[in-house]
Amino acid sequence: MTKGQKLRGSGWQGLGIKSLTRAEMDDIHGATLKVLQYTGIKIMCPEALEILAQGGADVDFATGMVRIPPYLVEESIDSAPSYIILAAREPKHDVYLGGKRVHFTTFGAGSRVIDPMTGLIHDATKTDVGLTALVCDALDNVSIFTSTLVATDMPVETAGLHEAEAFLLNTVKHCQHDHLEDGEAAREFFKMAATIVGGWEELKKRPIVSTMVCPSSPLQLPRGVAEVIIESARAWVPVNILPMVMSGATGPVTLAGSLVVNNAEVLGGIVLHQLTNRGAPVIYGSSSTIFDMNNLTPPVGAPELGMLSAGAAEMAKFYLLPSYVGGT
Repeated sequence: MTKGQKLRGSGWQGLGIKSLTRAEMDDIHGATLKVLQYTGIKIMCPEALEILAQGGADVDFATGMVRIPPYLVEESIDSAPSYIILAAREPKHDVYLGGKRVHFTTFGAGSRVIDPMTGLIHDATKTDVGLTALVCDALDNVSIFTSTLVATDMPVETAGLHEAEAFLLNTVKHCQHDHLEDGEAAREFFKMAATIVGGWEELKKRPIVSTMVCPSSPLQLPRGVAEVIIESARAWVPVNILPMVMSGATGPVTLAGSLVVNNAEVLGGIVLHQLTNRGAPVIYGSSSTIFDMNNLTPPVGAPELGMLSAGAAEMAKFYLLPSYVGGT
């Protein structure tokens, strides 16, 4: 039974917000398929281009433009699991994603911190990363630790691994890393996690870590992003594909149009992910918001972010995929 068939019989149980009608979701899906087939998505990673070409996509190796036929998009959606586990070092903190289950997590990645003791602002350090993980570990209402800060006191090339050391030593909850520069950094991060749980097979059974990548809107997967997607699929570690479309700047000014761009970036990443390793766990993400043209900033607290997040979560349900969205 395919996901589409299961969707038609899905009930209305659990917690959820119905922000889009079925017809509207069909329209967004149809528009997304057109974007991926005719406009395409630019991918700046030779290995990813090879994987996509071998999988059936139309790849221009000179420009990096990839045009993905609808059948390949829908096959990838169907092969991605509807429910995944974000395991913790202590099983009582395991998180199950899928359906209408709702959990809360921290978010990043900040570069400056207000010192809670002095009130002074300073650049974030590796020590600060560990302290935020320790706070998360003590909060019952926070289920997952997403890396919150950038360790600005560490070398740029290895900062992501220093941050991983800091948070892995300070929380037993599931840890999602949002600051891995490339595939090599991802592999080293996974080695750290495998060492903790007792080997690669144990990590595959109970992934205590996951990754987060952000496409470069509109419609681009930089080299590092594509490499992390590939390595996550190979290691069977969940990856959260989290676009940050800015409506009116890097996406259409309409929220529906920005949802199409968000959707295309996620699904383009999922195609690469599933062609790398069919059935590997992946998360449908969104932290898209509007662009404030007066102040030239993307306001994360804007009500439109909540509207886009609700729409993205609806699209994830439409595809029967677990989701992760930004809040206000």
